[in-house]
Amino acid sequence: MQRIEYSHFDKSTWGKGPWLTEPDKVQWLDPETSLPCLIVRNRLGAWCGYVGVSKSHVAFEKFYDDVDVDVHGGLTFASKCQSHDGDQETLACNTICHIVDEGEDDDVWWLGFDCAHWQDFMPSSPMNIHGSGVVYRTQQYVTSEVERLAKQLKGMTP
Repeated sequence: MQRIEYSHFDKSTWGKGPWLTEPDKVQWLDPETSLPCLIVRNRLGAWCGYVGVSKSHVAFEKFYDDVDVDVHGGLTFASKCQSHDGDQETLACNTICHIVDEGEDDDVWWLGFDCAHWQDFMPSSPMNIHGSGVVYRTQQYVTSEVERLAKQLKGMTP
């Protein structure tokens, strides 16, 4: 799986911040675990992180509350790739799905978390609370959390 970055949000009304130079979606293969990874910005401007597991994994097709991991805000997502009635570029940019190289398995179960919790700053949200302790979770932070999640998932045994 290739590392691919996408940018598709108009961030001109979000104000100044690191989100202006960050992409809106990144896919990559975690080098330590060989698990597919995604970070995807939601409509509030907050990052969400995902790790894909294959059919042979103990967490495949499990509800997110049934997977015992420690990640930012806890798991909030579990599903196969999202379908979309559009072209491949639209699918790639706007969904929780990935583009695989020839011969790679695209049948994965995505487990994910979001950074839209209490004390998380969301750049496009009109409901943002500006105060002490409110933090924007950067691309670097979310990438680190995704790779930490990948390690936990890789270490699970049936």
